[in-house]
Amino acid sequence: MVRSTQQPVQSDVTTSAWTVADSVRLYDLESWGEPYFGVNARGHVLVQPRGDRGGSIDLVELVRGLQGRNLSLPMLIRFDDILEDRLERLHSAFERAIAQYDYPGRYQGVFPVKCNQQRHLVEQLIESGRRWHFGLEAGSKAELLIALSLLDDPEALLICNGYKDRRYVETAILARQLGRQPVVVIEQADEVERIIEASRDLGKAPLIGLRAKLASRGSGRWGSSVGDRAKFGLSVPDLVRTVTCLAEAGLLDALRLLHFHIGSQIADIAVLKDALQEAGQIYVELMRLGAPMGYLDVGGGLGVDYDGSRTATAASTNYSLQNYANDVVATVRDCCTPHGLPVPTLVSESGRAIASHCSLLVFDVLGCTSVPAAVPEVAPQEAVILRNLRETLAGLELDPAEASPAHLQEAWNDAIKFRDDALSAFRLGYLSLTERACAEQLTWACAQRIREHSASLGDESRPEELRQLDQVLASTYYGNLSIFRSAPDTWAIDQLFPVMPIHRLDERPTRLGQFADLTCDSDGKLARFVNKGGAKDLLELHDMRPGEPYWIGLFLGGAYQEVMGNLHNLFGCTNSVHIRLATGGAYQVDHVVKGDSTSDVLEAVEHDPEALLERLRLAGETAIASGQLQISEARRLIDHVESSLRQTTYLQS
Repeated sequence: MVRSTQQPVQSDVTTSAWTVADSVRLYDLESWGEPYFGVNARGHVLVQPRGDRGGSIDLVELVRGLQGRNLSLPMLIRFDDILEDRLERLHSAFERAIAQYDYPGRYQGVFPVKCNQQRHLVEQLIESGRRWHFGLEAGSKAELLIALSLLDDPEALLICNGYKDRRYVETAILARQLGRQPVVVIEQADEVERIIEASRDLGKAPLIGLRAKLASRGSGRWGSSVGDRAKFGLSVPDLVRTVTCLAEAGLLDALRLLHFHIGSQIADIAVLKDALQEAGQIYVELMRLGAPMGYLDVGGGLGVDYDGSRTATAASTNYSLQNYANDVVATVRDCCTPHGLPVPTLVSESGRAIASHCSLLVFDVLGCTSVPAAVPEVAPQEAVILRNLRETLAGLELDPAEASPAHLQEAWNDAIKFRDDALSAFRLGYLSLTERACAEQLTWACAQRIREHSASLGDESRPEELRQLDQVLASTYYGNLSIFRSAPDTWAIDQLFPVMPIHRLDERPTRLGQFADLTCDSDGKLARFVNKGGAKDLLELHDMRPGEPYWIGLFLGGAYQEVMGNLHNLFGCTNSVHIRLATGGAYQVDHVVKGDSTSDVLEAVEHDPEALLERLRLAGETAIASGQLQISEARRLIDHVESSLRQTTYLQS
């Protein structure tokens, strides 16, 4: 990549000192990063894996140390202490709510395996959650097998969701003989008879749950998870029929749980309150129909404040973790107590809120380009169009106080007109390629000067066309990553993740830019960034220095991204590591998971690396025989190919 010679585009660059506090404010770090991320005096991102309980890791020094262990970027770093801290905060919130509202029951959570199926992460969750009998939720046969093999606590719940065939149901029933507590949740009406038949044939029944299709409104991106058109769940008539069928089959005593789910990333707490009230009354009525019950599963949806705004928007929430726990506890208590019924054990399937913070991606920038705005030297006998552009640029050499919106708009109109004239003249053969290049450079030089003057006016007085110059003049930073592999939700659903440099935060950033990834796809980019409770299209970045790395972090990406990532252009999994705080302020590397090699991804799409190598070898022999290739050159080619097959799919320095 060739570095641009464009001058800085930031209008607020002054000679005043820049501090790390300025960077914290600029990237809104305190809003989305607390209590886990900060900046130290060296201008490096600081990770505090235990939150406010103490201990920190310099992220830049950590990356350097991992590179010294022969691990290259891009790299996914998981902090097991953050995972444990998220569990601690979730359970503490419910414990406080239970005490505050004198709730005579308890809370017992589960982690939805679909959120992040990586073995080391699931194992860490089970170990960290053992003191609370924290369990798992499975949504498929494969996830059920993961849960059965790892969940060895006889008091932990194993919630079985998703579509179920006979083998799924039988596996859950037989698992009770292992001392597990699988709860088979009926989500479709046709599953009832399947469970009855399997229980009859095996002579044993699973614990049974019902998923209610609530009428309460949903909101946001996953609002369709509730209502009549919801993908899963039983309508009220189906609930009543299911209870009757279970009673007739002698299985009503196995009905222990009511489940509902109103969507991932609940942004508005009012939506949850409505759903809780409806589900609480359904729970009461199920007990009145003779079901013993005992558990109320409020599903997932506990949100993450990605942009730090604390608002009911897609990238945020208008409630805290404690607000969430208080509303669940208080609402369910108020449903049961007036009827003299025992309150249920409260279950939640919080995945995003547990896993998001623990994982961050660090990638390096390979290069930077921007529009060619350097002013070219005057050539002899320049065309009139070029002289007109130079006169427009000269007219912008003025004091900022003299830069009125009208004058700047007129100058930009002139520059665009002269550029279009140059293009027309080129098409007709009246301008050379060199002259056309000169016209474009002069146009962008005018744009840069106009942008510098107009930015000082403030957005209120800047004409719309001049506000768009930020975007026009923005730099493109080429990141060593695949968006489709490491952050697919940014492409698929416009998910907003915090992105920022992890070093040089004691320096003023002088450019505005976006990131392009390695894929041959125009959608392979990061072009939405956290902006003081909202989003912006450009991120403040630093000028690149020859011979020095520039490292970027993508934060809060621990939920869903890894398993949903794809092999676009055959970029595979990145290296990943599990880090834990050690005594004395050090860290320890608990697990290293090497990323996919080129050979791995070729095999994933059914190409045989050995056969590929042999075809190239035979082609080399043919070329040698015809005199087109020397033996030494053929050997070098094969050596390169063999080495490439063993190496990462990402670029290496």
